[in-house]
Amino acid sequence: MTEATTAPSPRGAAVGRGIGIGLMYGLFRPRVLGAWRVPTAGPVILAVNHAHNIDGPMLMGTAPRPVHFLIKKEAFVGPLDPFLRGIGQLKVDRTTVDRTAITQALGVLEDGGVLGIFPEGTRGEGDFASLRAGLAYFAVRAGAPIVPVAVLGSTGRGGRLIPALPPLRSRVDVVFGDAFEAGDGSGRRTRKALDEATLRIQGKLTAHLENARRLTGR
Repeated sequence: MTEATTAPSPRGAAVGRGIGIGLMYGLFRPRVLGAWRVPTAGPVILAVNHAHNIDGPMLMGTAPRPVHFLIKKEAFVGPLDPFLRGIGQLKVDRTTVDRTAITQALGVLEDGGVLGIFPEGTRGEGDFASLRAGLAYFAVRAGAPIVPVAVLGSTGRGGRLIPALPPLRSRVDVVFGDAFEAGDGSGRRTRKALDEATLRIQGKLTAHLENARRLTGR
């Protein structure tokens, strides 16, 4: 099978989860809230805000199931390329319609796996203010529920030893929200339906982030 038609290995994602657990709990003090809201089986999409480079690894190490993340192709350089592929992560070209990444991501969901997406497309304020349509497409096409995730505490002052990272042993909150369906139940995948789904998703994610901030005092 070619790279374009092969979904990433579930075993690789399980290895990635183990590495994430060791690193994130070794370096920081994650506080995980609501992980029970993630369905224990079947396809699911974790939609996480993105304000810091550790947000992805933090979710990989705290989610109750192994996660296959869509990651920008720029991260797949040098030895990181085979490593990220080996732990079941997906390379995506954000400058075009990346059919290979789309096929692989849908394959993850068709196999009953967990797909991790930064719906804002790139690191920013982490407030879900600007969503791309990709999340709605995957959710509607695969019929997979979305679980909103807020990672709070990863930004702010950097550590003394590694300024690019939060202070070692600092607390990072990871808050999982209630699963919801992106579509309107009609099964439509027209541009209008996806635009409506994107607005619906944005409302759900923004509300979850506000609730998570109130809950954690962040």
